[in-house]
Amino acid sequence: MNINLPTMVILVVLAAVVGLAIVKLIRDKKKGKCSCGCDCKSCGGCHLSIQSLPQNQDR
Repeated sequence: MNINLPTMVILVVLAAVVGLAIVKLIRDKKKGKCSCGCDCKSCGGCHLSIQSLPQNQDR
């Protein structure tokens, strides 16, 4: 297997960034934090309500 040095460096950096993001998510979850503010009724993007979907779209 022949992987050159720049490819290996990019791979290690990307793995570190993903690992740090996962660690942060786990720590935030343990502290009781959530990404959308924990108020689903005012959250516009996290959960799609069936009532907000258009009914009977004619094309």
